[in-house]
Amino acid sequence: MRMGLREQKKQATRRHISDVASMLFLRRGFDNVTVAEVAEAAGVSKMTVFNYFPRKEDLFLDRHADRLRDLEQVIRARPEGESPVAALRRYQHELLAQRHPLSATVPGVVHFARVVEASPALRGRVLEQSREIAETLNTLLAEEFAPLDAELMANLLAAALETIYRHATNRMLAGADPDEVYRDQPAVVDRAFDLVERGLGTVG
Repeated sequence: MRMGLREQKKQATRRHISDVASMLFLRRGFDNVTVAEVAEAAGVSKMTVFNYFPRKEDLFLDRHADRLRDLEQVIRARPEGESPVAALRRYQHELLAQRHPLSATVPGVVHFARVVEASPALRGRVLEQSREIAETLNTLLAEEFAPLDAELMANLLAAALETIYRHATNRMLAGADPDEVYRDQPAVVDRAFDLVERGLGTVG
């Protein structure tokens, strides 16, 4: 019980720091806010911030660790006979049903996306995170499939996940209504995973 409470407290502290940082970044821009300012606003030391977030970029892109944990759970706990493609398709539809921030269909995501687009550091970290997703999937799939198959699947699936997210955010950055994007997104998810599952021969 003590361990559970301790972990809850750590998660609450992490979320508090990230929420305060996100508020500052949204208000002033990522590159105009220092880690020291985040620490002061959150009421913690600068060292505490770095204990939870080794990189400044991860204060704003803080759901990446959740995504990696989710992917591991989805792949490892999928029902017998379900393919990795089907499992990740199901996972993406579940995010949509919840209107989870990782589905990129919540109204506030457009403000988030503008901050990312305005910061070279954040754009670079997004690319690194995409590579980390592919590497995580490769490690998981290599437990079941031949090395070449695992690597190809991992990269294709990571590209599908990234494209689904970017398609939604790009539409909202261009002025589309978030509710309209939300209604259209299930078809986007299915098209992306159909292409992974059936191949590019279906394009056209």
